[in-house]
Amino acid sequence: MRSRLPLFLLATALAAPAFAQTFSIDTLKTVTRELSSDAYEGRAPTTEGEKKTVAYIIERMKAAGLQPGNKGQWTQDVPMVEIEAKNIKPFVVSGGKTPIALAYRDDIVAGTYRVVPQISLKNSDMVFVGYGINAPEKGWNDYAGVDVKGKTVVILINDPDWQTKDAGPKAGPFEGRAMTYYGRWTYKFEEAARQGAAAAIIVHDTEPAAYPWAVVRSSWTGAQHELDEAGNHMDQSQIVSWIQLNRAKEIFAAAGKDFTALSEAAKHKGFSAVPLGLKFSGGFDNTIRRSMSKNVVGLLPGKTAPGETVLYSAHWDHLGHCDPVDGDGICNGAVDNASGVAGLIAMAEAQAKAGPARRSIAFLAVTAEESGLLGSAYYAQHPVFPLGKTVGGVNMDVLNVIGATKDFELTGAGKSQLEDMVKPLLAAQGRTIAPESTPEKGHYYRSDHFSFAKLGVPMLSGGSGENLVNGGVAAGRAAAQDYVEHRYHKPQDEYNPNWDWSGAVQDLTIYYQLGRELADGSMWPNWYPTAEFRAIRDKSRSDAK
Repeated sequence: MRSRLPLFLLATALAAPAFAQTFSIDTLKTVTRELSSDAYEGRAPTTEGEKKTVAYIIERMKAAGLQPGNKGQWTQDVPMVEIEAKNIKPFVVSGGKTPIALAYRDDIVAGTYRVVPQISLKNSDMVFVGYGINAPEKGWNDYAGVDVKGKTVVILINDPDWQTKDAGPKAGPFEGRAMTYYGRWTYKFEEAARQGAAAAIIVHDTEPAAYPWAVVRSSWTGAQHELDEAGNHMDQSQIVSWIQLNRAKEIFAAAGKDFTALSEAAKHKGFSAVPLGLKFSGGFDNTIRRSMSKNVVGLLPGKTAPGETVLYSAHWDHLGHCDPVDGDGICNGAVDNASGVAGLIAMAEAQAKAGPARRSIAFLAVTAEESGLLGSAYYAQHPVFPLGKTVGGVNMDVLNVIGATKDFELTGAGKSQLEDMVKPLLAAQGRTIAPESTPEKGHYYRSDHFSFAKLGVPMLSGGSGENLVNGGVAAGRAAAQDYVEHRYHKPQDEYNPNWDWSGAVQDLTIYYQLGRELADGSMWPNWYPTAEFRAIRDKSRSDAK
């Protein structure tokens, strides 16, 4: 049976291709090169690098023809607290034949969300809680029958069925190969805190984590940022940490347990948490600095429905100073995400050149994505434009700089009607929609569109697939793997004048056409009925009427 599109989507399909637009390659190159230069020191929030970054983005938004979007201001204040662990005390696991000492950075990384001057944990009982998931709707609770208050929980990364070949709702209890939010480290720390755990340790394994230990080490050492909120995050665990896989296996062996066997048992419903009979100790001092970071907000006001808004977003931040490689200690973040900000500016130029649409179009450059989507989360909780009147939009996190592709991947496919809107636009380019190549990496939950989605706003997250026009899937996959292994969250993510921007232009054209249809139309795309965000969208739209 052929599926039926809603009437407004059918009209969209019949009208495609809707708009033609060109994008300035010079803008893409210039903005990416500038923001990823050493002068910006890796664009860490609340640093001198932030000040330069925000000033440059405002300058480019003005030149593009935008207006300040936040009640006459270009920025939205985002209150931040910076916590950096100092004077690290030894991390030790005791209770076996001999104590196991864990080397900070090489074996374990640790920090805290609590805004306190010192963390000290002594002889906390260790419990293996499998994947650390409590999902009542799935009849799954790894914490059932165990009290972990004041204890240290050891948790596996990803979902129990991540090794399943297929992906999707029918592939397994947690969508098979496709990661759900239950598989993300953010969820695992959140649930451990809800259960009262004093410490939460995630076992790092490169394939299910989706990045090597070097990424964990660079991301989890040095200054860490959180939103500065009432209560100082005292409801969180004292310690949140990651441990190397081989050291975790050693700890389980010291407890007389088989790590491989217990990991296999944890994949199945009904798994019971296993006390390890060991104790975890460690601590550190914290330096605490409160400061204000900035989201940048530009606006192209609508002609006849200015109170309804289409949103484009990209995060401007990166890691700042990080572990040196060959003497280079600045993580410049050229692809991630100076390229996305360049796309945001190029999009602003194109939309402004086309003139005002029926609805307003907002351009949001957010802070602290690398710290846990903090800037977008703050905006979503304190929106400049009411979420119930935000039509939808596109998030741009990393542009394609390796060339044109024959395909387009939708991240977290099967969630919103925006997906139906892009299908005829892609067909007009002669491109196909490909299954997400690495659904186990959980990209849908790793960028700023997720902050908006959680509060109901449909945001498209998608871009070039791996099937390159020149070189096919093999070349595209090799380039993606090379980036993850050698540049992602490392100083080597630097601007390259030889990049091929043709794939970025392909994708930007789709983003432009989708945004223009939303801005010139009267449709209110929603989530599919099965999507977890449908109910909150329905309520926000009802409240806005």
